[in-house]
Amino acid sequence: MALHNAGSYGLITDMIAPPDTIVAAATPAGAGGVAVVRVSGSEAERIARSMLGKLPEPRKATYAKFRRGDAAVLDVGLALFFPAPASFTGESVLELHGHGGPLVVSLIVDAAVELGARRAQPGEFTKRAFLNGKLDLAQAEAIADLISSGTEQAARAALRSLSGVFSESVGKLAEQLTRLRMHVEAAIDFPEEEIDFLSDDALLSGLEDCGKAFRKLERQAGMGRVLRDGLRVVIVGKPNAGKSSLLNCLSGEESAIVTEVAGTTRDIIREQINIDGLAVELVDTAGLRDNPDRIEAEGIRRAREALKSADTALWIQDASEPDDAEIGEKLPPGVQLTIVRNKIDLTDELAGSEAGKPGVIKLSATTGEGVDALRERLRELAGYENLGEGAFTARQRHLDALKRASGHFASGKEALEQSRAGELLAEELRLAQEALGEITGAVSSDDLLGRIFADFCIGK
Repeated sequence: MALHNAGSYGLITDMIAPPDTIVAAATPAGAGGVAVVRVSGSEAERIARSMLGKLPEPRKATYAKFRRGDAAVLDVGLALFFPAPASFTGESVLELHGHGGPLVVSLIVDAAVELGARRAQPGEFTKRAFLNGKLDLAQAEAIADLISSGTEQAARAALRSLSGVFSESVGKLAEQLTRLRMHVEAAIDFPEEEIDFLSDDALLSGLEDCGKAFRKLERQAGMGRVLRDGLRVVIVGKPNAGKSSLLNCLSGEESAIVTEVAGTTRDIIREQINIDGLAVELVDTAGLRDNPDRIEAEGIRRAREALKSADTALWIQDASEPDDAEIGEKLPPGVQLTIVRNKIDLTDELAGSEAGKPGVIKLSATTGEGVDALRERLRELAGYENLGEGAFTARQRHLDALKRASGHFASGKEALEQSRAGELLAEELRLAQEALGEITGAVSSDDLLGRIFADFCIGK
């Protein structure tokens, strides 16, 4: 797998990978046809010789017996050896591809530990790849995003981030800031040239170009975060309003039991759907009503808990009944709300968005009329736009760093325009560069790396 190295303006972190050797299963736990155990570090070559009897030819799959220290054969399979630095981690790496039994995998890992390796922490292989300059931090995060992708579009976007598309965009913007900063600082250092900051065409053009680049990158990263995180939609309303019918209609599956008996749904039901590449988690809940029985009351409590973590809520109501004036009192404050008037097949209402009220959708979960309008509403609520081949994945921390960088840039530009303060502009440009550096890891800390890689699976 070819990876671009650390963005166009390079890593400036002084952190280095630890010298010890790590081992872990690189395939998921459980039984399977094949399992992979990965060893990385300075002792990988010695461990390979001990377990296989010889060192395999570099980057060539070799049939071998896997042995432990007392020469007992644990398994047979394929061994691959990648000498440093031409490996994923940048260290010498041994991969043992054996049979996928949990006990066999455990015995192979134990044998490597007995020979001097230690068990890897979550994400430690990828962390070492970052620390050894094989990929930058945004690329490292894209590996986890690719593994957890919920739609084909999200997977493609994660792959583009992994190949360096996001990092290159960040790097180009950082280079623009660098050129602008050099221009400003040169003018400050040579005041006898009497450069007028406000009338300097090169400076004004550079400021305009950087502003456009910030807006474009923030928009793309915003779409990338939506692609990665998706949208969590909680379906609520009174009993028998058609919540479960709508869940089944949107998912195309008979996931929820639908009857004419009110209060059928007692627990949380979740379904994943794909809306034009946007991963949407639908959460069907118990109907909200007064005086429920004990079991239904627990379902209502869980419904209210689900609402607290929702990106948006759909309030489902029977189109033949009057609007519920107390909807707001039944929802947590700040929840984004769409009112869905269901069962229009039993009334004379037209399907789609209500005129002048984009937050009201009229549909029939039975016939499917108006459901496309609801899908469009969900795309709008997510702020989602399918960018096709221009998309990449991003995380909230990336958006936060971009926002800080953009804020510093705007502050510097304002200082120049209002006070002709070139020194303040130069300093704000420097701070903007540092904020951008947090995205790729050019500026990072042990605490940040710990939080990021703790979310990875062990063996990756």
